[in-house]
Amino acid sequence: MEPGQVAPDFTAPRDGGATLTLSALRPKKVVLYFYPKDDTSGCTKEALGFTEMEAEFAAAGAVVVGVSKDSVAKHEKFIAKHGLSVALVSDEGGDICERYGTWVEKSMYGKKYMGIERATFLIDSEGHIARIWRKVKVAGHVEEVLEAVRAL
Repeated sequence: MEPGQVAPDFTAPRDGGATLTLSALRPKKVVLYFYPKDDTSGCTKEALGFTEMEAEFAAAGAVVVGVSKDSVAKHEKFIAKHGLSVALVSDEGGDICERYGTWVEKSMYGKKYMGIERATFLIDSEGHIARIWRKVKVAGHVEEVLEAVRAL
């Protein structure tokens, strides 16, 4: 995946029992962020950050969508527990993660395993990838993405 490429389209289940189709969000810009797991400290901070700034993203013409391999039921518990308002898509089969290159080998305490790389893709109003952040550190990330959205 590189900036300028067409963002891979997908339709997936989301919170609230609906489905979300990426291409149906056009002409809005899309902040598509991948995170490892609902209700863990970093993922919670990131989701809360996007939720707190959701009005600013909307004012800049963007919608925020989070993706993890958690089930819709887990997403709904996560949303209820933390008062989240951003859309959360379930990628239980891992197809979206594979297409965006976020299903990667990770390492913790010398042990290697497969998991979701925390990454964010900014997709422009025509469906092209405008910017990619890989190996995201949560602190300051939401603000940096918002600046990039406003600059598009």
